Amino acid sequence: MAPTKRVLIYRLGSLGDTVVALPGFHLVARAFPKAERRLLTNFPVEAKAPPAAAILEGTGTVHGYFRYWAGTRNLRELLRLWWEIVRWGPQVLVYLGPARGVESARRDARFFRMCGIGRLIGVPATADMQENRLAADEVLGYETLEPEARRLARNLAELGDAQVDDPASWDLRLTEAERAKADEALVPAGGRGVIALCIGTKVQANDWGRENWQELLSRLAERYPGHALAVTGAAIDREPSEFIAERWRQRAEAGLSGPALNLCGELTPRESAALFAHASVYLGHDSGPMHLAAAVGTPCVAIFSGREKPRKWFPFGAGHRVLYHRVDCWGCGLETCVVEAKRCILSISVEEVLGEVRAVLG
Repeated sequence: MAPTKRVLIYRLGSLGDTVVALPGFHLVARAFPKAERRLLTNFPVEAKAPPAAAILEGTGTVHGYFRYWAGTRNLRELLRLWWEIVRWGPQVLVYLGPARGVESARRDARFFRMCGIGRLIGVPATADMQENRLAADEVLGYETLEPEARRLARNLAELGDAQVDDPASWDLRLTEAERAKADEALVPAGGRGVIALCIGTKVQANDWGRENWQELLSRLAERYPGHALAVTGAAIDREPSEFIAERWRQRAEAGLSGPALNLCGELTPRESAALFAHASVYLGHDSGPMHLAAAVGTPCVAIFSGREKPRKWFPFGAGHRVLYHRVDCWGCGLETCVVEAKRCILSISVEEVLGEVRAVLG
């Protein structure tokens, strides 16, 4: 059999979606080490949604990109994409796409066949491949969903074991320059322990609220005066991050706490990951930066709404603390919650979150 020279990987989404697929990307690289691997992905939907390249660039898992507007029905756009793929001539398609229904997956498969790709791997053309399996959780006392990273790995089983429990499968292969940038950003911390934080979220239903975050940081500054605060995120997160860190900064100016660093808009996602690797704990919503922190092995205290059923998007690995309130409307999938006024996430108290941080920091 002739060796595979070109492999097309299909994965949509932004920062968090790319990170949870890292074990799959590493598996494809191991299965086709001599092939040129390109990623077919979407253009970012908004400024807060970094492209996949912001995570994968420099990892060696992919060598190039094809991009299109997800959900487009524009015939000219689809023909352009088809022609780009045909000209490149991939022999294998590895499907790491999100679950969008069996019929959608079969339609995707027909498109890739029309591109002349002879071998398709991981296309979720059955209900089981689409769904995150249920499993009993002895701690929570009810069934939870299989993590998305495991579902993706299960669908790629013909390529081998994705080794999702091995930290090496989550390796971002951060460069020395990226680590140096993070070190530089933390110079004002003066060698103190670091509490990392990102309050960014693309989804209104996942937002715990600025007042809650401000009160939490005020309590943390008082309890952990030997720590510095490092707030990261997109440039658009800078103003709300300044608001929530105000009381911490007031204590710092009075010499009662370590400094509060607002780094929103100053670091790339990979540089942020290098910073998280220095942190004693990471605090945040269900978001891409949370997955970055988990990927570098930093304990996460994550605040989740009930829009998704538990565990599917929880930070992967041991040592994380997740706050999730199971309400009767859990699993609604809503991006904007009006009728219930975000009852699930806003019922999480500052005291509860503080308790989970204490469990990590002591």
